[in-house]
Parts: sequence; structure tokens; C-alpha cells
Amino acid sequence: MGQGSLLFFCQSANSRHIMPELPEVQTIVAELRSAGIIGRKITGSIIRWPPLIKGRSVSGFKKMIHGSRIRDITRRGKFIVITLSNRLFLLVHLRMSGQFNLVAAGRKREPHQHIILQFGDKRELRYRDTRKFGRWQLVADPAKTLATLGPEPLEKSFKPAGLIAILKACRRQLKPLLLDQKKIAGLGNIYVDEALWEARLHPRRLSNSLDERESSALYAAIRCVLRRAIRNKGTSLGTGIGNYSRLGEKTGRNQNKLKVARHGGASCPRCAAAISRMLVGQRATYVCVKCQKLETERSGSRRSESRETGN
Repeated sequence: MGQGSLLFFCQSANSRHIMPELPEVQTIVAELRSAGIIGRKITGSIIRWPPLIKGRSVSGFKKMIHGSRIRDITRRGKFIVITLSNRLFLLVHLRMSGQFNLVAAGRKREPHQHIILQFGDKRELRYRDTRKFGRWQLVADPAKTLATLGPEPLEKSFKPAGLIAILKACRRQLKPLLLDQKKIAGLGNIYVDEALWEARLHPRRLSNSLDERESSALYAAIRCVLRRAIRNKGTSLGTGIGNYSRLGEKTGRNQNKLKVARHGGASCPRCAAAISRMLVGQRATYVCVKCQKLETERSGSRRSESRETGN
């Protein structure tokens, strides 16, 4: 497959499957925590697609988790972190199409349910992954895997000054920078588009060109769109079985709250101008042509206004 064909394939795949981002992963973590599996013993496991297990043999993986109890379930970036009683940690990355469901042990198994954890209360946690891109990793020290992730954008410790420092430290287009998990953890295509629209910033704007007011607006926008998406249980786009779903195969509600993402050709809800679709860093990107002008366009407009007024 040539480079052009590969790029087309990736874009087509992205158009059908949206990788779960911070709000989707946080929603799944919250629902797993409330489902009553914390404290439950893993009495067995079934691995139907070994490549999903990273760094260990299937037999070794099954042996090391058998008999342990789930002590906690948290999130770091886009990773689900499951703490086990034997001082090991399960790191799960859903990638494009990973999903969880918690069902009675006797329920008929469905296609694409590649990993199953069996509990002593006769329930099973089933992991479905139609594209098989997800990864499960059993580690003794999660910090070694998670150390490269940037700060959590919703943590109290993440202040406007922290984002300003990230933006000023490099000269990159805003969207690729915000998608870089080493800079900020958890952001993905949908919420970067939404945050940039909220902050009235063009995705191709250079990060070190933002002034303090613009950086503060972006900080507030990132936190706003993430919190709204968490309240709405994440964003489910499309109807395929590989699209994001919550525990119990329920969909999110945030797709009804998106302002620009996936709204190419529609009217901007703020100014009624057209929403344009473009590629930024080889990612489908949605912007308002009026609200989110590049700085060069803004400067040109100011020069034109100055000539008209004779200033």
C-alpha cells in the first residue's frame, strides 16, 4: 500500500471510528467504579486475541491476574488504570474501538469480545474491540508507561500559567500541539476542535504567538468542553458497533452539544458563518471561517480598516 493509499485509509477509518478521549475514558472509569467490581476477585480470564496483550504471554498474563482482587479503577490521560491486590496494574488503552460491558456469566458471548475477566460474583467484564487496536498491559510500575504523559487539563494543579508555558516553549501549530499527549494528556480531535472554537483561535495558529489573554481563553475553553462532555457521558458519533459506547452499550449524549466538530457546511452557532472542514496535521478539522481567523488574516483586516479610516 502506497503512502497516499495509507493516508486515505487512515482518514476513512477516522471518519468511522473516533478514538475515545478524556471524557469518554473518564465516563467508562466512573461507570466501572459504580458497577460494584471494586473488591471483586478475578476467578478466571479468557483471551481470544493474544495481540491485545502487550509485553506478556497469554499464559503468563492469565496466571498473574488470577486470584487477585480489583482495588481501584482510575484514569491517566486516555489510559484506564486498574489496580490489583497483588501490587500489579492493568493499563488499558481503548484506541479506536475498545468497549467494556459487564454481564452475567451465562450470557451468550458476542463477536469481537476478545478479553473476558470472570469474577467470583458470577459476572464477567467483557472487552469488545472490533478493530483490535486496543492494548492491555500488566505492569508493576505504571509510572514507567505513563511518565511521558503531559499534565491533566482538569486537575487543580493545572493552572493557566502551565498552559502558557507549554504554548510559549515551542513554535507549533495549535492543533498538533494540543493533540500531543506529551504536552497535555487526554485531548483528541473532537475536543481540540471544540476548544479552539470556544477560544476563537485558528488551529493553524502558532502556539508561541498567543498573548496572555488568548492563552487564558484557551485554558478556560479546554476545561469547559471537557467538563461539558463528561456531564453528557461522552460523544458517540455514528451507529456502528465499533463506535464509542458506555458500559451496558449505552451511547453518550455530547454529540448533541458539539458546536463545530463534524458540522462541516453548517452555520456557526455564534456568528452564522460557514463551518469549514480542512486538514491540519493530517487530521480532519472543523473551524468557523469568521470566528477563527488566522493572525495573518486578522492583521490584514486591521490594515485594511486603518487605510479606510485614514489612520
